[in-house]
Formats: sequence, C-alpha cells, structure tokens
Amino acid sequence: MAEPGERPACPCDSGRTYDDCCRPYHRDPGSAPTAEALMRSRYSAFVKGLASYLLHTWHPATQPSSLQLDDRIEWTGLEVLAAQAGGPEDKRGMVEFVARFTRDDLPGSLHEISRFRRQGDTWLYVRGRARWRA
Repeated sequence: MAEPGERPACPCDSGRTYDDCCRPYHRDPGSAPTAEALMRSRYSAFVKGLASYLLHTWHPATQPSSLQLDDRIEWTGLEVLAAQAGGPEDKRGMVEFVARFTRDDLPGSLHEISRFRRQGDTWLYVRGRARWRA
C-alpha cells in the first residue's frame, strides 16, 4: 500500500507507477502502443474491476456481449514470459504470461497465451489459450 502522497505502483508489475503505466490507457482505450502494453493494461483492468475497459479493448469478432467479473478473485501478480511481434508496426502479436490470484483465500494462477490484432492504430485482444490452476 502506498504511503500518503506516494503514487501507487502499477498492478501490472512493470515497476512503474499506475499513473505512468496503465492509467493513461484506462482513460483512453485504444491508446496502448504495443500488444504487451495492452495485455498489461487489461491485467490492471481486471485488478481494478474495469469491465468496460476490457470490453472496449476486445476485438469485435470475439468480444462477448457483456462481462461479469468475479469479485471473489484478487489478482496478486503478473509475470510476462514471452512476447512475439505486437510492436507499433506489426498487425498481430502474442503475449504469454502467468497471472497469480487468490479466490476465497486459496492461491491459483492463470497461464495464458494471448493473441492480439491491430486495427488501424488500435491494439485489440482477440483470444487466449488459458490454463487455470487452483
């Protein structure tokens, strides 16, 4: 927890503050410059309960009509394992990560390989291949 006057760390574990990392993307969906930045901002959105951001950054071909977040899950950490393509000039990207959480006070993890596609200047989440471990 941040001290009074101290800016909190970003939930995505980038080592930067939330104000300097994911908050600008949360305020302006579609502004993440890379697939990895989008993935990190989506993780932070899960931490902060920003379902509307998650829907806005989902590719229309795979986007659900609504999204209900599980408030029993507390996201506790993110580790990016690999990223392929997904840069400002790429059309597609892939990010592999492990997200740790607790649910009903029991630890678990999500290991996912996420696929992203850029439309114009906007990176969007397409789908992920996920393994949940409780």
